[in-house]
Amino acid sequence: MDLDARHLRTAFGSFVTGVTIVTVGGPVPHAMTANSFTSVSLAPALLLVCVAKDASMHHRLETQEHLGISVLGEGHHREARWFADPTRPRGPAQFADVPTEIGPRTGVPLISAAIATFECRRREMYWGGDHSIVLAEVIDAASPHPDPSALVCLRGKLHRWSARSPVGLEEDSWAT
Repeated sequence: MDLDARHLRTAFGSFVTGVTIVTVGGPVPHAMTANSFTSVSLAPALLLVCVAKDASMHHRLETQEHLGISVLGEGHHREARWFADPTRPRGPAQFADVPTEIGPRTGVPLISAAIATFECRRREMYWGGDHSIVLAEVIDAASPHPDPSALVCLRGKLHRWSARSPVGLEEDSWAT
């Protein structure tokens, strides 16, 4: 039996995920929004992110040694949408209106005021259907702005999750 892609996407979207920005530096810095991110191991420190093989980030991850991950808080909905937009400018221009910092260990761009940031070294890329699973070694991690309200994705919409709320998940008016 073949699965209907629309129904499969809806089912996958029923799982709440955090929202991150994946970045690479180099001569042509680049970024993308990703919600397929997870920790893998503490020793060694490993994480993974999944990237569509037809995404412009995919080739950059194959050719760049280092990548950054910025975990977004509720105040980063504009950045999440911007880096998910395939029509945005490429290269340094895509960062023009986005506050970023340069990772001290790897030189990758990181989103300013992120809840947490990771500077990583790409270890492996594994086949995963129409995506690649990027396994990365964490070189440095920081939680400079531990905002208790995280940006999360549920059913294709952005929400905030607040540790202060008795239920936790609150949909904002800016979610579409």
